[in-house]
Amino acid sequence: MPDSVDRKRRIAIIGSGFSGLCLAIQLKKVGIDSFTIFEKADRLGGTWRDNTYPGAACDVPAFSYCFSFEQKTDWSRKWSPQAEIRDYMDHCARKYDVLRHIRFGTEIASARFDEREGVWHLRTSSGEEIAAEVLVSAVGQLNRPLIPDVPGLDRFQGQCFHSARWRHDCDLAGKRVAVIGNAASAIQFIPQIAPKVGHLSIFQRSANWMLPRGDRAYSAREKWWFTHVPLLARLYRWRLWLQLELRFPLFRGNRFLAWAVRRLAERNLRDLVPDPRLRETLLPDYPIGGKRILISDDYYQTFARENVELVTSGIDHLTENAIVTRDGVAHAVDVVILATGFQSTAFLAPMTIEGLNGLSLADEWADGARAYRGMTIPGFPNFFMMYGPNTNLGHNSIIFMIESQTRYILGAIRTLVTRDLAYLDLEPEAMRAYNERVQAELAKSVWAATGKSWYKTEAGRITNNWSGGTVRYWWTTRRFDREHYRAQAREGASRGAAASVGKAQAAAA
Repeated sequence: MPDSVDRKRRIAIIGSGFSGLCLAIQLKKVGIDSFTIFEKADRLGGTWRDNTYPGAACDVPAFSYCFSFEQKTDWSRKWSPQAEIRDYMDHCARKYDVLRHIRFGTEIASARFDEREGVWHLRTSSGEEIAAEVLVSAVGQLNRPLIPDVPGLDRFQGQCFHSARWRHDCDLAGKRVAVIGNAASAIQFIPQIAPKVGHLSIFQRSANWMLPRGDRAYSAREKWWFTHVPLLARLYRWRLWLQLELRFPLFRGNRFLAWAVRRLAERNLRDLVPDPRLRETLLPDYPIGGKRILISDDYYQTFARENVELVTSGIDHLTENAIVTRDGVAHAVDVVILATGFQSTAFLAPMTIEGLNGLSLADEWADGARAYRGMTIPGFPNFFMMYGPNTNLGHNSIIFMIESQTRYILGAIRTLVTRDLAYLDLEPEAMRAYNERVQAELAKSVWAATGKSWYKTEAGRITNNWSGGTVRYWWTTRRFDREHYRAQAREGASRGAAASVGKAQAAAA
């Protein structure tokens, strides 16, 4: 790829989680050094830096939750713990010399595209102005904790914190603790804190389908074989991918698979919860797969403890020292832990993004976020998103999607450089056709048949999940389809160069 001074593109990447790290590494691999990662925190890691609650771990097998080009073979367990994932990311950043490209403690507050200059003007929260020809958002979907709008929450006099901002200085020993929420994070930390607290009240809004995790430690012999026989590690990774991928028809309404998985989940519940009334309370009333399927080896067992209670009557309000449910019962508590998830459908908030002619991304997404391939939007040239709208998975590793998006974005940058373009802007028709197809497919999914979930906006639009399997996403992103973009030559480019980037010529290339 040409890399002369006059043809370089300054690339701004927002976020240093798996997405930003993957793109940075691949940029380095193709000889591009003109990028900066802007990270608001003081350490890289994204989700795996922020979520440090007890028991935090990935819900995808460890061998699938690392880069394919940097396979970790010495995972301690089948399901990787949070600290181990974070350390793996640190390792990748050091090995591929990415750290010197990261500006820590720098939060991007806004970005505005200047069509005349062909440049994005970024402003940090401290007021600093930064210019870049290419802007990539790698902030993901699960980075802003959702604080529920519960009356009296601000009146509570005890300690209160979100699970994604765990207060390690808060001693829970002997305390009366309330956990609001019972989804992915809660089922990991609840079994860890239950033996320590005096009393634990779990406030459940709706039950979740749950399967056994089947976690275990890898033996020294297994680690040796994986490390010294790379092909074995590769085959093991592909086997895990295939096992996960075969679950996708469940989300498309396959009745046999839904029956089989539901039967497994019900048997797991029956085996671990002897009390029939409690089992009924823990049994979901929506189709399996409609919300995130959880995995745990120890959550159900927690209810056998005398100091643990499940509360399902709904929260009415909080007082200075209690949670009052809708049945009028006051549950006295010392500590409230919010396991209420994230603002998953807000995507780039609180950043403000303005494209051509002052076009506001917030206005464009007024009825729900959407993006072509989950990455680009008409009217926002040279702007790309990673783990953007409709790219989340319910059945496989997001790392697969991230690597696919990285390849696509590299193709776009290669097009900008080799054709000496000022910018590439997605054609509105391509966006419309793509979005209509995705939404039509999602309308037939089990997610659409389920009520409220973090996959949807309040209006019911599914903005988070991809409508197909990972193979299909890989296929659609295997190359940068420049025929769907309007190409603008850089000022001063030759007439011949400008002509060569026309839409018709690009489509025929």
